[in-house]
Amino acid sequence: MMLKIFKLSLASAFLFVLVACNKDDFRFPPIVIEELNLPEMPFDYVTVNLPAHLTTNVLQGPGQNAAVDNDNTPSDNPTTNEGATLGRVLFYDKNLSANGTISCASCHKQEHGFSDDAVLSLGFDGGNTRRHSMSLVNATWYGRARFFWDERAATLEDQVLMPFQDPVEMGMTLDQVVSTVQSKLYYPELFYNAFGTAEVTEDRIAKALAQFVRSIVSVDSKYDQGRAMVNIPTNNFPNFTASENNGKRIFFLPKNLGGGGCIGCHSTEAFINPDNGTTNNGLDIESTDDLGVFEAIPNPAFYGTFKVPSLKNIELTAPYMHDGRFATLEEVVEHYNSGIQNHPNLSPALKDANGLPIRLNLSEQEKTDLVNFLKTLTDESIALDERFSDPF
Repeated sequence: MMLKIFKLSLASAFLFVLVACNKDDFRFPPIVIEELNLPEMPFDYVTVNLPAHLTTNVLQGPGQNAAVDNDNTPSDNPTTNEGATLGRVLFYDKNLSANGTISCASCHKQEHGFSDDAVLSLGFDGGNTRRHSMSLVNATWYGRARFFWDERAATLEDQVLMPFQDPVEMGMTLDQVVSTVQSKLYYPELFYNAFGTAEVTEDRIAKALAQFVRSIVSVDSKYDQGRAMVNIPTNNFPNFTASENNGKRIFFLPKNLGGGGCIGCHSTEAFINPDNGTTNNGLDIESTDDLGVFEAIPNPAFYGTFKVPSLKNIELTAPYMHDGRFATLEEVVEHYNSGIQNHPNLSPALKDANGLPIRLNLSEQEKTDLVNFLKTLTDESIALDERFSDPF
């Protein structure tokens, strides 16, 4: 059964009253103008059946630990079912842009792994965003807790408010966002359920949105299912094809053992690189139009470096890289196979013994195998889960 939370006309706003002082007896008037469908009982955003490989680490090397050890949830904003429900509505609400045409979900689409299938996303007035939309999957397990490609947001709570204020993306001020939320009479009950009162503040909007985003975790890909059948990830998975298993071998093993060492940068079995930080992956020999993290943190070590996203659901998140330059996974693999450029800040992991960009020299079959393995990281349940879908 669906609970119908109703939008009320401004003319009826005076009828919005508290009819009992006790929270358990709190009531809102059912004046039907337009429906917002939510479950009668909130969806469960808190209980996640985590597989053992995300709670216990068996990988060796720097940056390798259990995914859950990198949870960036702050102590003052634990995820609750009611908070994430409110966050879901805020995430999909187009009223929170300057002309009512754009929501967070416009650039982070559920069917595309909460990324965008466009190279650059469209803002409220038809302008293009500067960078490709990064997937939000597994954001909770980025231990550095910094967000955007250039990590200019110190926390997820900071990050979720910035698109509202961007002059291209949503074109609002925070005062306007708060005022708009206050004017939509489907919000008071949601805020009350989440925070104990119906008061709307910037902080509560940020916390609810962050709770929703942190709830989007991937635990049921073909990789996760196969990993549950073996003790260590380098063993062949019974549910994998020969090609997928060979691609997995290339991904996990270092170059000196015939692999590509990909797990070194996409670390942990959430494939998200929580510890090693931002990196330059040799897309260009020099950084010109986009200086990456250096623009937010003017340290020469960050010149031309970018955040490393999780690879979970990567099959759904094309195009790839911060500028969306690669349309396919095949192009991505070829870049690492033969196209890495000798940027001044090129990651040491991508250099050979002479300090030059590595060349994996994979065969055509090996490149195909690596692509086939990457596709096993696709978690179709994320794209279909009603908890993360549009409630409007």
